[in-house]
Amino acid sequence: MSVQDQPQGINFGRPIRAVRLFGEAVSHRVDLKTVTVCAILAVIAVVVALITISSGEYQVPLPDVVRALFGQAEGRIHMVVVEWRLPRTALALILGAALGIGGAIFQSLTRNPLGSPDIIGFDAGAYSGALVVIILLQGGYYAIAGGALVGGLITALMVYFLAYNRGVQGFRLIIVGIGVSAMLNSVNTWMLLRAKLEVAMAAAIWGAGSLNGLGLDRLGPATLVLAVLIPMALLMARPMAQLELGDDAARALGINAERSRLALLVIGVALTATVTATAGPIGFVALAAPQLARRLTGSPGVAMLPAAAMGALLLAAADYIAQRAFAPTQLPVGIVTVSLGGVYFVWLLLREARRQ
Repeated sequence: MSVQDQPQGINFGRPIRAVRLFGEAVSHRVDLKTVTVCAILAVIAVVVALITISSGEYQVPLPDVVRALFGQAEGRIHMVVVEWRLPRTALALILGAALGIGGAIFQSLTRNPLGSPDIIGFDAGAYSGALVVIILLQGGYYAIAGGALVGGLITALMVYFLAYNRGVQGFRLIIVGIGVSAMLNSVNTWMLLRAKLEVAMAAAIWGAGSLNGLGLDRLGPATLVLAVLIPMALLMARPMAQLELGDDAARALGINAERSRLALLVIGVALTATVTATAGPIGFVALAAPQLARRLTGSPGVAMLPAAAMGALLLAAADYIAQRAFAPTQLPVGIVTVSLGGVYFVWLLLREARRQ
């Protein structure tokens, strides 16, 4: 592997390094500012995670937390850190990263900062699929996960084809998605009203988006699925960036625009559905993370890795607030993200309105 400064005579306006692998068979430009921001966000997210693990009714000093994570603690400390608190905190990090990448995909496809899966309606579709399994079929976790995935994909395809008119325009996709989301929310409310009281209450609590009580049984499957989906998404980063230039420019660069857009759509929905199946619909992280990361990196468009790092940090911080703000009561993390994200959403709407 070799690393070289930006080619002489070319000024990208930012510090850029060219990385070449296997001789010069594979090359890639690396934005040093983006890498630095990603590293800082990742470190802060890990620090927040360690603080979350150490705090609680049973306080564990940070050095003991680190030793427990490296398998050097036993007894009560090992049980509290590794068996009780680590799975939830790890889920907050990986689910936050998945939401950040999903939000970056949809904001790039729509070329609009409002193009988030929770705004377009894909979260509502995944929730509908999960509710069908919970209320009508009374299925377990894997059945709920399958229902969320199917519901999200069906909703995505419905929105895609309703918005299609000799191509898909971002604004049209958002408007159609908002309409479909409103319809699905009504269907979800109807299903909850028709369900038995105890089932409806459990489904409603889950629908708020909660990490409460999640353990290794949820961490393992979610990690395996996201270990496949996240690399697939990152492999589509370059086609995604080329699609932002417009379909004609993307085709001139050898990209099949519609096929790449559909692949990105399926991957983004699968990421969102995995989060919904694991913890319920968690709003506004996918909306805020890509734009906050974009402002920190100063990049011209949204990028997946900074959005993933910011999403992990946001959800980890929201989970800390959900656990500790009203202790001993633990709130669903979705309530915290909606409360904080609602303020951001209003600001974003006002900002976009001033641009018109």
